[in-house]
Amino acid sequence: MGDAPGHDGGSQASPPFLERFKHLLFGAPRDLTDRRIFHRLSVVAFLAWVGLGADGLSSSAYGPEEAFRTLGAHTYLAVPIAVLMITTVFIISACYSRLIDRFPHGGGGYVVATALLGERAGVVSGSALLVDYVLTITVSIAAAGDAMFSFLPLDWHELKLPAEIVLILGLVTINIRGVKESILILMPVFILFLATHAVLIGGGILAHADALGDAAREVHQGFRMGLSSLGVGGMLLLLVHAYSLGGGTYTGIEAVSNGLPIMRQPRVRTAKRTMVYMATSLALTASGLTLCYLLWKVSVTPGKTLNAVLAEQVASSLALGAGFKILTLLSEGMLLVVAAQAGFIDGPRVLANMAIDSWFPRRFAALSDRLTTRNGIVLMGGTALAAILYTKGDVRHIVVMYSINVFLTFSLSMLGMVHSLWQQRRRKGFSWRRPFLLFALGLIFCVTILAITVVAKFGEGGWITLAATGTVVLFCFWVRRHYQIVTAKLAALYASLAQMPRIPEKALAPLDASQPTAAVLVGSYSGLGIHTTLAAFRAFPGQFKNVVFLSAGVIDSGAFKGEDSLDRLREQTAGDLQKYKELVESRGVPATYRMAIGTDVVSELEQLCLEAAKEFPQITFVAGQLIFQRERWYQAILHNETAFALQRRLQVAGHTIVILPARVE
Repeated sequence: MGDAPGHDGGSQASPPFLERFKHLLFGAPRDLTDRRIFHRLSVVAFLAWVGLGADGLSSSAYGPEEAFRTLGAHTYLAVPIAVLMITTVFIISACYSRLIDRFPHGGGGYVVATALLGERAGVVSGSALLVDYVLTITVSIAAAGDAMFSFLPLDWHELKLPAEIVLILGLVTINIRGVKESILILMPVFILFLATHAVLIGGGILAHADALGDAAREVHQGFRMGLSSLGVGGMLLLLVHAYSLGGGTYTGIEAVSNGLPIMRQPRVRTAKRTMVYMATSLALTASGLTLCYLLWKVSVTPGKTLNAVLAEQVASSLALGAGFKILTLLSEGMLLVVAAQAGFIDGPRVLANMAIDSWFPRRFAALSDRLTTRNGIVLMGGTALAAILYTKGDVRHIVVMYSINVFLTFSLSMLGMVHSLWQQRRRKGFSWRRPFLLFALGLIFCVTILAITVVAKFGEGGWITLAATGTVVLFCFWVRRHYQIVTAKLAALYASLAQMPRIPEKALAPLDASQPTAAVLVGSYSGLGIHTTLAAFRAFPGQFKNVVFLSAGVIDSGAFKGEDSLDRLREQTAGDLQKYKELVESRGVPATYRMAIGTDVVSELEQLCLEAAKEFPQITFVAGQLIFQRERWYQAILHNETAFALQRRLQVAGHTIVILPARVE
C-alpha cells in the first residue's frame, strides 16, 4: 500500500452543497468506463494551435520589442532582424517537426534529451523546462497586463499587479476543469487577435506603400552611417546582440511536440499541421511588427508597449481608430492569457513524466477525477504567482530569465539529434546529411542566442534562472536517490520472501463468507504486499479462514495513453491479484479478490472495503505501510500514506483495520 502513487482523497461524506460547488467550479468527474473519453479529451490541429500555438504567437508581444529597443538609434538594422526572425522560426519549427516524427508519443525536451543524450542530460532539460513553463505563465500574464493597461491612465497602473494575480488564479481553476474546456473558452480571443493584428500589420505597411522607396533609402543611408561609425564588426555585434536579446520571439515553438498526447489521431499529422500553423503565423506577425516599428518610427513611451504606440499611430489614420486601438490591445492582452495555457498544459505533463521516472515525488503523476494532473497545475500556478510577485510583473526582467531556459532546452534537443544522426551516418540506406545539417544549423542558432543572453543579462536576472534550474536539478537527483534506496530495500525484502518454502499442497476448503476473513489491501505484486499478507497470518495465527485481496488500479498520467489503457491496467491489476491468491492458497487458505479502477486510490479502496464488509460479515481489514526508522518530514511527500487515510474512513464507518509496518532503515 505504501509504495503506490500518492493521490488526493476527498471524502465521500462531503456535504451535498460542497460537492455541487466543487463540480460547478472544477467540473463533474469523468466517466472512466466511456471508451470515447480519450477522443473527447483530444484536440484537432486548429484547437491545438489555439491552446499551444498561442504561446509562440503571443511572444510577438514582447520578443520583437526587446530586439528593436536593443538597436537604439540603429533602427535600420530592423530589416535584417526581421529576416533573421523569419529564418529562425522556420528552422526551429522544421527541427521540431522532425522531432515529432522521431518521438511520436511526445518529443519534448525532457524525452528527447533523455533518449538521445542520457538521463543526466534529460533531467537538466526537464528541470529547465519546468522553470521555463513557470516563466511562460509569468511572462505571458505580465505582458498581458502591460498590453491591457497601455490604453489606461498611468494612475491606474498600480492595479496591474493585482489584476495579474487574479488572472493566474483564474487559469488554475479552468485548467483543473480540463485542457479542452480551457481552450474552447479562450478560442474567440485567439481569432480576434489574428484579425486585429492582420489589420494592424497590413494597414501599417500599406499606409506607407507610397513611401517605401524613401524608407529603403533611409535604411541604406543608415547602413552607410553605421559602417562608418561602428565598422563591419561593430555592426554585426550589435545585430547579433539585438537578435539574441529578442530570443523571446521564438519561445513556445517546442510546445507542440511537448503536447502530442492531447492531439487528435493521427497525432503526428495533427501535430505537424499545428506546427505549420504556428510557425507561419509567428514568422509573419513578429517580422511584420518589427518592420512596422521601423516604418512608423515607433519610440519608447512610458507606460506603453511598442505595440500600443504602433496601434495608436495606425489607428489615427483609420475610421473608428480609437475603438480599433483598444480592441487590438485587448486582443493582444487576452491572447497572452491564452499563451499562459502552455505552462499549465505542458508544465504538469513534463512534471508527471519526470515523476513517473522517479525524478519528482510520484504524486505529481496522479490524475484528478477530471483526468488532469491537478497537483502539477496547482504547483505551476503557485510558483508563477511567486515569480510575478518577485519580479513585480516587469516583462523585460522576466523575458530574460525565460529565454535562457527555453534556449537551453532547444540546444540540448538539437545537440541530441546531431549526435544521434552522426552515429547513424553509416547505416545502409539512411539519408542523414540533410537532417544533420538542419539540426546543426538549429544548434548554432540556439547556442548563439543562449550564450549571448546569459553573458549580456547575467546580472539582470540571468543568474536567478540558472540558480533556480540548478536547484531543481539537485532536487531531482536527491529524489531519485531516495527512491532508489527504498526500491533496493523493498527488492531485498521481496527476494527473501520469494524464497520462502511452500507448505505441501492439500485440499482447499471452499471459501465460506460467514467465517472470519482477512481483507488484505495490496498494490502491485511486490515485497511490501507479500510481507503484509504473511504478517497478517503471523499476527493472528489460526484466526482467518478466508482471505480476500482488495486492490485499486490507478490511472495516472503514465497509464492514460489511449483507449486501451484501461483494459491494460485492468489486466495487470487482475494478474497481480491472481498471484496473491495463489500465494495464500499454496498455504492451504482459500482466497479470492476484488478490484476497482480509478484515479483516487483512497476513495476506490474505501468503496471496495464497504462492499466487502457486506459480503463477509466477520471481516478484518489489513494494510501495509512503509515505516522509516528515522522519520523525516519529506517522507510524507515522497510516499503516500494511503493506509492511514483509509483507516480514518473505515473507523468512521465502524470497521476494524490493522496497519502492519514494513520497516525501512
